[in-house]
Amino acid sequence: MIEPFVTIDKNVIIEEGTWIGPNVTIMEGARIGKNCRIFPGAVISAIPQDLKFGGEETIVRIGNNVTIREYVTVNRGTKASYETVIGDNCLLMGLCTHCP
Repeated sequence: MIEPFVTIDKNVIIEEGTWIGPNVTIMEGARIGKNCRIFPGAVISAIPQDLKFGGEETIVRIGNNVTIREYVTVNRGTKASYETVIGDNCLLMGLCTHCP
């Protein structure tokens, strides 16, 4: 289910059973597993906060049964790995930022 005021960019995959709360931004390159919960204000798959990032194609891969609480930021990977990976059954608490 996708709540109101959500922005979903191109090249995004969201598996079944995932709930996307209001005012979430999911940017290009997100791969979100099954039965996840993403709470209001989260930003998923923004470009890395890394000055070495050169615009290469990278992704965020989020496993199944992941809970991402309010205002969490998960940025895409850099060319070192080309992806940011969050495994299955994880909890990212409110206001945390994951920048690879």
